[in-house]
Amino acid sequence: MTDWQDNRVFWDEALKTIQHQVSEQEYVMWFQQIAYAGSDQDRISVTVPSSFYRDQVKQRYLDLIQSTLQDLSGRNLQIEFNIVKTEMVAPGERPTDRASSETDRGKARNGRPQSQEAAKAIPPAPGLNSEYTFQNFVVGDNNRFAANAAMAIAKNPGTTYNPCLIYGGVGLGKTHLLQSIGNAVWLNNEGTGKIVYVTAEDFTNEFIRSIQENRTHLFKNKYRNADVLLIDDIHFLQKKNETQEELFHTFNALFDAKKQMIFTSDRPVSEIKDITERLQNRFTRGLTVDLQPPQMETAVAILKKKAEKQGVYVSDEVINLICQKITTNVRDLEAALTRIIAYAELVNKEVSLDVAQRQLKDFFSSPMQNNITVDIIQRVVADYFNLSPNELKGKKRTRQVAFPRQMAMYISREVTEASMTDVGLEFGGRDHTTVMHACQRISSRMRTDPTIEDIIQTLIRRIREEGSRA
Repeated sequence: MTDWQDNRVFWDEALKTIQHQVSEQEYVMWFQQIAYAGSDQDRISVTVPSSFYRDQVKQRYLDLIQSTLQDLSGRNLQIEFNIVKTEMVAPGERPTDRASSETDRGKARNGRPQSQEAAKAIPPAPGLNSEYTFQNFVVGDNNRFAANAAMAIAKNPGTTYNPCLIYGGVGLGKTHLLQSIGNAVWLNNEGTGKIVYVTAEDFTNEFIRSIQENRTHLFKNKYRNADVLLIDDIHFLQKKNETQEELFHTFNALFDAKKQMIFTSDRPVSEIKDITERLQNRFTRGLTVDLQPPQMETAVAILKKKAEKQGVYVSDEVINLICQKITTNVRDLEAALTRIIAYAELVNKEVSLDVAQRQLKDFFSSPMQNNITVDIIQRVVADYFNLSPNELKGKKRTRQVAFPRQMAMYISREVTEASMTDVGLEFGGRDHTTVMHACQRISSRMRTDPTIEDIIQTLIRRIREEGSRA
């Protein structure tokens, strides 16, 4: 047996060993995207889909890979990573071997290798943003489960995870993930099939027009004959009873026909008011996944990938500064980086730490970041606890009201410049000692009950989102 054959065997055995040493999610996300490409006496060459992917694998798993290979082969085999841009592989699928030459680095769809020329011949999916792909979606602990589920759906639409509901705050990647499924299904089927993407608002407006113009039969045909239906922001359907009724029947028709449906929302269905119970039940019949704000490591990876895509060098110092200052969502992170890069280009300067600090200071003092008021806090907190703002400002001291009121006071002190006296006045003319007690009470509970901090972070995220729309 030649050295090349020996090393191929060692590589396959190493993967089998590693599969039992890491979690299933880790293996699916990081190891199923690596393909063996070749080897010589002391080196194994593999392909990965991006430089971000290569860096993550080297940082997280290179030592594990090399030590496992050494145990199996008795030699110190080095790993050479080559970047071959391909579609991300869905969970449960193992990528076929890909040649490293430019001429045959085509994408594989439905198990059939396809050249780059053939891939380019497939037009973009109608109504979808071609930039929204799994390849461009940065995966971290905050969204790994959702990303894995989305890739599984794209591989086998209409089967296990139907319907799927993806929820999370503004700017966390719901639309990106939703359309990635549509784009992947479109490519997997070589540009065939009927993939329909629509926002809930447009779905509603289109339904209203179809009634006004006596064309409801055309509306029904469009949506009930879809192979994949993607609806964004279903929380918009609150109080729209006729639209909910139409969607209910559309859902039943597609579900019975085993057609895939994916929905997004800014909150769990249980927190969406004025949605009929039977439609709520339909939304949650399949799989529900959530997106959280990115943690530091993921935020850094997102910005590095964005800078790389723009062809701009941004130092680790600058990227770390942005990620430390902005913890809301991906959209705000990318907006800050774009602002810094644009300024540096316009004044012909490097993207230095000094430039970043100055631009971030301006970013936070801009109206978009400086319009959070106690009134907005009261409205968001009241809505979360199913109360009215007047109840938070009123005299009731029942636990159902007192705890949310204390939370609202605590958050008011955390995210605004209002003094304790100012906050007290906003809450029905209470004095500053009441506000002080509320803040101390919440701080104390956070130390003993980790769920309190989760609730506060959720509320602060919604408050900032509401403030950005004010």
